[in-house]
Amino acid sequence: MAPAPTLDVQVQPPSGELSNLPRKSQKQMTKAERRELQEKQRAAKAEKAESSSGPSGKQTSNKTVTAPATPQTPSQKKTGKAPETPRPSPAVIPARQTKDAPDASANKARGLRIFAHFGLPKPVSVAKGEIHPTIVRLALQFSNFKITGANARCIATLTAFKTVIQDYSTPPNNTLSRHLMTHLSPQISHLVAARPMSVTMGNAIRQLKLEISGSDIDLPEQDAKDALCSKIDHYIRDRIIIADQVIQDTAGNKIKDGDVILTYARSSVVEKVLLGAHEEGRDFSVIVVDSRPMLEGKRLLSILSSAGIQCTYLLLPALGSVISEVSTVLVGAHSIHSNGSVFSRAGTALVAMMAKQHSVPVVVCCETYKFSEGVQLDSFTKNELAPIGDLFSSFPITKPRESLTLQNRSNLEILNPLYDLTPPSCITAVVTEVGVIPPNSMSSIPLALGRLL
Repeated sequence: MAPAPTLDVQVQPPSGELSNLPRKSQKQMTKAERRELQEKQRAAKAEKAESSSGPSGKQTSNKTVTAPATPQTPSQKKTGKAPETPRPSPAVIPARQTKDAPDASANKARGLRIFAHFGLPKPVSVAKGEIHPTIVRLALQFSNFKITGANARCIATLTAFKTVIQDYSTPPNNTLSRHLMTHLSPQISHLVAARPMSVTMGNAIRQLKLEISGSDIDLPEQDAKDALCSKIDHYIRDRIIIADQVIQDTAGNKIKDGDVILTYARSSVVEKVLLGAHEEGRDFSVIVVDSRPMLEGKRLLSILSSAGIQCTYLLLPALGSVISEVSTVLVGAHSIHSNGSVFSRAGTALVAMMAKQHSVPVVVCCETYKFSEGVQLDSFTKNELAPIGDLFSSFPITKPRESLTLQNRSNLEILNPLYDLTPPSCITAVVTEVGVIPPNSMSSIPLALGRLL
């Protein structure tokens, strides 16, 4: 009887392509050589299977065709083992993968994933939980951009919360200071689902939570609710209304006779400053710069011109033709960060940079409750998308509006970022109710107010 083969038996190449390989035993081969030998054996088996199964002796390309199952030989039938399916080499790409790849990409949802973190305008879904009708109506107004502006949104939110608090009743075995926030949380979530929360709303809601947690548990329920509504009224009066009056007086004193004031889009604070300066008898003119798709400057233009102020209206691309005639740039703000950067309507940064290039002072009118302790370095990490089309357009047109505005199509995605970030180097001063502050000293606002916002 012949002795059993050992590991030193020479490995024969399966095809003629490997006949030139050096005859080494597996012990003498390195790992790389053994791996190379296995890959070549597998490739040879795949070629042999394809050549034997191809119709009328025709062979197909190794790159796109997988080898079909080979028929069982008599020896395989006796042992009962299934034929070994040859593994494709790295160079062999199965046809199924290349065929299904386009279908998988076509089934993906269309859209630019790079802007997926922006707050997309969307219709309000069905309310989850017990949502007050006032909150539902306010969410619809937010999602349809019927209420815009940081101050308007904050006042509308706090006013709606007053109604929710008055209609609230504390369940048995609970206290108002502990259970009311549980009742307000779904209301806040519903508003955020309609449109991302602004910094002003966040600061106001944070202050409201502090007031609720600090309410006296010994007070009767109605007295506690009246006390909370009174504190909401004080917040609106002190932090918004009176603050705007102080800013109006401070910034209005900077306007002199013969000045040319340039403003961008529409800010409620800037509007009050200009109207107040005009009522005091100062003779000046205003250049209103606007941009699509919101075109908010047209509303400001209508208010200023009806008050008797000489105005000039132009779109943002024409800014360079008038910037040399401007005395001061007055703009508003959506929020202001601790490093002095201003988050405002998209286009404000361009106006401020152009003004700095021509040595024109840029003054930002901003209440302190718009202060954010966070630091934002660009307008890409956090932003919001404006609606598509000129929703606030009032110009007479002879064609249907649908034919004049762009819409999303199969090969076109329209994006309108709502805000941009103005660096502090382009801002001359920030006018607040606590005084005129340079942008690099904005972190001192909580200290000036004596408490954290």
